[in-house]
Amino acid sequence: MFAKDNKLDLICLGRVAVDFYGQQIGARLEDMGSFNKYLGGSSGNVAFGAARMGLKSSMLARVGDEHMGRFLREELQRVGVDTSHMITDPERLTALVVLGIKDQDTFPLIFYRDNCADMALQSDDFTEEYIASARCLAITGTHLSHPNTRQAVCTALEYARRNGVRTALDIDYRPVLWGLTSLGDGETRYIGSDTVTSELQEVLGQFDLIVGTEEEFHIAGGSTDTLTALKNVRKVSDATLVCKRGALGCSVFEDAIPDDLDDGSTITGVRVEVLNVLGAGDAFMSGLLRGYLNDEGWEQACRYANACGALVVSRHGCSPAMPSREELDDYLSRAESVPRPDLDARLNHLHRVTTRDRSWGELCILAFDHRKQLLEMAQQTGADEKRLHTLKQLILRGAQQAAEQMQLGKSSGILCDGTLGQEVLNEVTGQGWWIGRPVELPGSRPLEFEHGSIGSELNRWPLEQIVKCLVFYDPSDDGELRLSQERKLAELYQACCASGHELLLEIILPADKQSDEQLYYRAMQRFYNLEIKPDWWKLPLLSAARWQEISALVTERDPHCHGVVLLGLDAPLDKLQQGFAQAADQPLIKGFAVGRSIFGKPSYAWLSGDIDDDTLITQVRDNYIQLIKLWRDRATLAKES
Repeated sequence: MFAKDNKLDLICLGRVAVDFYGQQIGARLEDMGSFNKYLGGSSGNVAFGAARMGLKSSMLARVGDEHMGRFLREELQRVGVDTSHMITDPERLTALVVLGIKDQDTFPLIFYRDNCADMALQSDDFTEEYIASARCLAITGTHLSHPNTRQAVCTALEYARRNGVRTALDIDYRPVLWGLTSLGDGETRYIGSDTVTSELQEVLGQFDLIVGTEEEFHIAGGSTDTLTALKNVRKVSDATLVCKRGALGCSVFEDAIPDDLDDGSTITGVRVEVLNVLGAGDAFMSGLLRGYLNDEGWEQACRYANACGALVVSRHGCSPAMPSREELDDYLSRAESVPRPDLDARLNHLHRVTTRDRSWGELCILAFDHRKQLLEMAQQTGADEKRLHTLKQLILRGAQQAAEQMQLGKSSGILCDGTLGQEVLNEVTGQGWWIGRPVELPGSRPLEFEHGSIGSELNRWPLEQIVKCLVFYDPSDDGELRLSQERKLAELYQACCASGHELLLEIILPADKQSDEQLYYRAMQRFYNLEIKPDWWKLPLLSAARWQEISALVTERDPHCHGVVLLGLDAPLDKLQQGFAQAADQPLIKGFAVGRSIFGKPSYAWLSGDIDDDTLITQVRDNYIQLIKLWRDRATLAKES
């Protein structure tokens, strides 16, 4: 009898590591020039993928007391994985893997696992109560290769069996991790070994579910004939056996093994263009566990599994390629018409927006990404332009004081540039604030980017920094001007999709059109028609009726959009107050991103030498606090008006 109503759906025990994935597809590992850093390791990937499937998963492992260990912990936490039993090992480093994609069949791979943290897991690292808190315990085979981790696996299995917890094994055979090939040969997937077969078969009877490729069942069953191997496994285990068969899908064997592999319950896969098979098995396991633990039957569980694997083989990386539940269901509804998931706009958008690891409520953003205006201010006051770097740091101090006094917490945010404010960005990044950063050449129309190639520029940005682009746009502009701007925005949007940065699109009408509110709606509609779907919009103060139209448009065209923040255009406080009131009943509007109304006059006085640093900080703080209060009182203001 299996346990029900447990605190956790799944505990994953096994490998967790950092993957350094070569970015240059088609190159030898020797020739890689740059790498992406991802969470990896079979168990880590399964815990991560299962969480994206909506399961309450937990990671049972060790990581080092260093940057890479903290990275793995934070990555798992971002998707909701319980890390209460990820032990920080003070004596060992986190495991690393360096790998690349040469072609569809060649994946050079090096495991750096000499005395690594996750292979130091021991039975004392967990309790029976913890194991009993889950509905399923999932093991990967690597941890059966070493006496210490093998003992931990056997103890966990004993606890699970005693408490009605389901047990699942992903054979996860890597000959190099069993000491059967040279240390640099992580790519080899199969080497026969009677010793490995014997050690696996000693524990196969402890599992309710065993999953592997044909080659992995070859090592578990001690034969290179798949049917013979499966029959040998059946002799020592009553588990349901799920044999992965690549593009053919998978076969499920609940009872005796038939004399023909196709006589099992075979659930066909979906055909996709393969980019990278690494991580596909972990994705398969994540999808399979969704169906298995929700008791949806083997056919549906295998449909999930096959589709998860298909999506991951079409993408770069393992854990970041794992689909969300919503994305997977959308893909399954039309998989036959999507041979290249990596090229399907709808699916890629769903992957982008349903795997975000941050959500935002109220936002009170101090926008001081101004460059052109501040340079003009310095010229007017005769101030040295170098002082603008200091000015931005002082404005930040005022923002920090206001955030602390008003207890903004996650409502804190800034818009700041890297041209005059790089020191500000360096300080705030990593502090949990909402951070936007501009890319447009100030005042350009048609739109130009300040630093040339946008793709190269974003490669240097921290991922938490949100790309902000201001475009002076009128949907009724003449054809060449409008098309030029639209091409630039499409280029920017694609660059953000590729880099993983969120995009805030700020629209301001040309000076002679600013009173025509309808043009904002038409501009947004035009961008959606072009498949440009920013994560954020930044718009001026509009009427309540116009906000209703815009909210309906965003809800229809991109329900996953984070929302709108309001810009100020140097408006006085009474105008901002009226504008906030017009937006009072619109949940799509998350807050404001206002600048010169807060820092303009104090900055001019400081550059002129009329006030000192402390006075500037105080005035910025007080102006910012006043605006926060107006925003938070908007509902009351709306009723009074």
